[in-house]
Amino acid sequence: MAFEHTSVMLKETIEGLHIQPEGVYVDGTLGGGGHAKEIAGKLGISGRLIGVDQDEAAVEAAGERLKSFGEKVTIIRSNYCNTKEILTSLGIKEIDGMLLDLGVSSYQLDTKERGFSYRFDVPLDMRMDRRQNVTAKDIVNGYEEKELFRIIRDYGEDKFAKNIARHIVMARQKKEIETTGELNEIIRASIPAKMRAVGGHPSKRTFQAIRIECNRELEVLKESLDELIDLLKPGGRLCVITFHSLEDRIVKAAFRQAADPCICPPGFPVCVCNKVSKGKVITGKPILPDEEELKNNTRSKSAKLRIFEKA
Repeated sequence: MAFEHTSVMLKETIEGLHIQPEGVYVDGTLGGGGHAKEIAGKLGISGRLIGVDQDEAAVEAAGERLKSFGEKVTIIRSNYCNTKEILTSLGIKEIDGMLLDLGVSSYQLDTKERGFSYRFDVPLDMRMDRRQNVTAKDIVNGYEEKELFRIIRDYGEDKFAKNIARHIVMARQKKEIETTGELNEIIRASIPAKMRAVGGHPSKRTFQAIRIECNRELEVLKESLDELIDLLKPGGRLCVITFHSLEDRIVKAAFRQAADPCICPPGFPVCVCNKVSKGKVITGKPILPDEEELKNNTRSKSAKLRIFEKA
């Protein structure tokens, strides 16, 4: 299956990066290379793009899509949290801009054997990087009930989280839960019939929660943003597209803290902590997809773009 993925807010992101033709840019979530192709197309002779993705299929697809740019593009299979080490290995100290397009790609959702989607009955997997050991199956069968409840409540924002966690634990006492189809049935039985009829597929939120936990998506984001801002040159920009309210909250808080890092108590008349601002938040409110994009790409529905500029 070809790695197809429609890049969300492509025009807005490229504009937000303020691309300098001779600059160095990082696409930390390369995917099929849609954003990367636009960035590379705006680079001059000495401009450079480093594409990073932990998914082997993405790296392969993007390599194919971007091969016409030759040595201008370097693709690395890794997680964007390793950007500093990647740049050091390439002899690069700072960059002119970086993009993160978070969440799961259309390709990953549509490739049934990857186990990301509730639409197919396949082994529970959900690993973005298949070199890692922990799978969705390990989480579903190994986590205590209170931990399952926490991730389904926090990452899935599902009001039936407690009931779903209880039903999972009850079901696995009889036999190990091995497939997405089995998990689907358990979730279905956890939700009142009248509630299943509204608000989309009953498994959507739980599957999202397990995927986020399996790939440590929120921890990686939280731990990386400050370092990524530090890698920018003065005037360099970090653009982050989120698809989940918790992701967006993490980005918003990290950008605000980088712009106004003062940790003095609110009542202090003057700042005494001497922390220095790293730059400014370009997006007071996040940029959202326009009506045309929402119509043409339903997966852009929850997308938000925030931009930070280094001082």
